[in-house]
Amino acid sequence: MFSLQNKHAVITGAGSGIGRAVALLFARQGATVYVADVNEAQATEVVKEIEAGGGKASALVADVSDQKKIVQLFSGLAGLDILVNSAGVSHIGSAETTGEADFDRLYNVNVKGVYNCLHAAIPLMKKNKGGVILNMGSIAALVGLPDRFAYAMTKGAVSAMTLSVAKDYLHDNIRCNSISPARVHTPFVDGFLKKNYPGKEAEMFEKLSKTQPIGRMAKPEEIASLILYLCSEEASFITGCDYPIDGGFTTLNN
Repeated sequence: MFSLQNKHAVITGAGSGIGRAVALLFARQGATVYVADVNEAQATEVVKEIEAGGGKASALVADVSDQKKIVQLFSGLAGLDILVNSAGVSHIGSAETTGEADFDRLYNVNVKGVYNCLHAAIPLMKKNKGGVILNMGSIAALVGLPDRFAYAMTKGAVSAMTLSVAKDYLHDNIRCNSISPARVHTPFVDGFLKKNYPGKEAEMFEKLSKTQPIGRMAKPEEIASLILYLCSEEASFITGCDYPIDGGFTTLNN
């Protein structure tokens, strides 16, 4: 089950965190993986890791906010069956404390970046008579989180784009879904704690972990497993859906 043999998959933000976990898992399942990331060194490292395990991968230096470059990159691919829009940035702040520069930065990566990849990928999938798109949402679009104004805005847009694409391309055999994780233990979390809570990293990590009713953060590999299912033939009847993967955050936090 869940074989991706003979599939070509682009994964944005694949140099670290969830994107990296998805790239490694997809390669193990037989896909040819395009590891797309703005950080060339990290993307290359993931490719080396995949190739060391016998998988097939190529690195793409990709700034998702630059449509011209994204279209050029995608047009040079050997094939495209799966797109995972995992690239994203975060920000802490309310509507009052979020500056215009940070708002624009989040919009350019988390919203325009997803649009740019959709804009480049969908024509290739139509030529290929079908494809699968998985967008990275967040529980921030489903519930009110404190001090996540701009981030929540971007993830709400991702949810809307997911539904729109799923509707528009039903007859092109293109499926589009999203997932909405709660907190996931990635290098971003460690960097955030080190920067904002020096000397109290362990204490704050425990506090953030306990905000999930299940009592811990997710592992990137757990998120990748759900993405694998939704991008596989076993999920061929699923489109236009969002899947919370949140340790009970959206349903049990009361």
